[in-house]
Parts: sequence; C-alpha cells; structure tokens
Amino acid sequence: MPAKTIPTQPTPNGMSNNDGNHRNDKPGHQSLRKGRISMPHQVYLVTTATRQRQPVFLDFGAACAAARCFEDSDLLGDARMLAWVLMPDHVHWLLQVGEKDSLDTVVNRLKSASGRQVNRLFGRQGPFWQKAFHDHALREAEDLRKVARYMAANPLRAGLVQRIGDYPFWNAIWI
Repeated sequence: MPAKTIPTQPTPNGMSNNDGNHRNDKPGHQSLRKGRISMPHQVYLVTTATRQRQPVFLDFGAACAAARCFEDSDLLGDARMLAWVLMPDHVHWLLQVGEKDSLDTVVNRLKSASGRQVNRLFGRQGPFWQKAFHDHALREAEDLRKVARYMAANPLRAGLVQRIGDYPFWNAIWI
C-alpha cells in the first residue's frame, strides 16, 4: 500500500516545502515565549497549527490519530484536558495544568505524540506542528463552559458543518 502524502501549499517563492526542514521564522514567534509562565491549576486556552498551516486533518485517519492523543492520560500527566477541537490545520485545547508539569511540557508532549502518529500514518518523519503555540490564561471570571462552547462552534463558523453535533473532532468534559 503506497504511503499517503500530506498536501503541500506553495511557499512565497512558489516552491513547495514538505521536507520537514522548513523553519517558521515569522515575526512574533519568539515573542510568544517571552514571559510565559505556567501556574499550577491554571486553565489555559492553547492554539497550535500544523507546519505551513497544511490542512492535514481533512484526512479522517490523520484526524483520528491526532485526536486519540488529546485525551491520553499518559501524555497529559497530571494536567486535565477540559475541551478540544481539531480543525483542518490547527487545534484548540482548553487545558488545566497540574502540579508537576508546566504548560510547555504538556503541550510539547501532545504535539510530539500526535505528530508522530500522523507522520507514521503518512510514512514520513520530521516536524509536524509549527514550533510555537499561543496560550491564554483564563481569568477566574471567565466562564469555562462558554469558552468550550465557543471552541466547539469553530467548525460551524468555518463552514465545515451545518450543526456542531455533525463535527466528529471535538470533546469537552461537560458533554
């Protein structure tokens, strides 16, 4: 059976780069890490994208492989996944950090494991996710369920489905 290929998108010079060696040097990626702290029991809304924003998760098998990682207790450690939604080229996680592992550690484990699984499916190696990720620490006043509902509605807003319940790649602890 031939290996599946991940669709590529052209780079600004018109060339396609799917060799895994492409560095994402967009301005601001370094600044995403400046001042990042991880507080025990803090809830974070995290967003990370695939390399070059490739819509890899339009492939059902790739989406299933990644989604299995998002609720893996070994990967989460003492963190809790409160909600997640997997879009064609990015993912949103609502994570509560535990006592032992930092936000960076948990996110890196999730990205590494899901990237390995998807790469294995496509018969390739190398970086799968963009290097950086965005996080927002939720304030006590922010309603977690409201944030989770907003996340779960992303496929609807993106026009991927007509009803939220029709989209298979999301979950929340309240459902």
